[in-house]
Amino acid sequence: MGPRRIVCLTEEPTEVLYALGEQERIVGISGFTVRPAIARKQKPKVSAFTSAKIDEILKLKPDFVVGFSDIQADIAAALIRHGVEVWISNHRSVAGILDYIRRLGALVGAADKANAYADALQRGLDAIEREATASPRRPKVYFEEWDEPPITGIRWVAELIRIAGGDDIFPERALEPLAKARILEDADEVIRRAPDIILGSWCGKKFRPEKVAARPGWGAIPAVRDGQLFEIKSPIILQPGPAALTDGVAEIARIVRNWAARAAL
Repeated sequence: MGPRRIVCLTEEPTEVLYALGEQERIVGISGFTVRPAIARKQKPKVSAFTSAKIDEILKLKPDFVVGFSDIQADIAAALIRHGVEVWISNHRSVAGILDYIRRLGALVGAADKANAYADALQRGLDAIEREATASPRRPKVYFEEWDEPPITGIRWVAELIRIAGGDDIFPERALEPLAKARILEDADEVIRRAPDIILGSWCGKKFRPEKVAARPGWGAIPAVRDGQLFEIKSPIILQPGPAALTDGVAEIARIVRNWAARAAL
């Protein structure tokens, strides 16, 4: 049967459990949860990303807590000391997200539903990739996760850009799991790599294309010259969960298709 009282410290387990129809098990969620919107109305908010209300979580009497990454290690340790079972995932790729869905489903006793859901997500990605291969040109894409200092996109973002028909200009940086390793010490490297499209997803604040375009020397970048700067809302791309594999990649694919149509004129 699996755990009956689950606390989700980040958004992606909440989104997965709702998608599997297992939302009744959830007794607490992250305050940053956006998807699904109904979760914010139905569930108490007991954590941020780097902090949590440990006493409030314990009052909920959870039998399973789900978190993400080394950044939540201290939260996990505090709960473990109180005898709470905690699972911290650390997936950073598209394949990792799909595997995460399968593992979470298995851990809560809903393996069959999780496998079917992951299979459906994979089919959706395959369809987007097949459509993208029909385009004769692939744009070079710069994805900016933060602006001051500039931080390039993480691995699953680079992979989704490829699936959508583009090529991340910093594939070597995308392999770095920590944001500090993806900081651009020399922003002129973007100028040298000459992206055709610039995508911004500044977590917690609105992406400002005009601010990016005004950076010294960036007027020579094809994306800036041609007005190809776009925001991808952080809730649909920066969470390593279903949103990135559905709405996030679909938005990137739309932008790439429009670029390809424009380039063909």
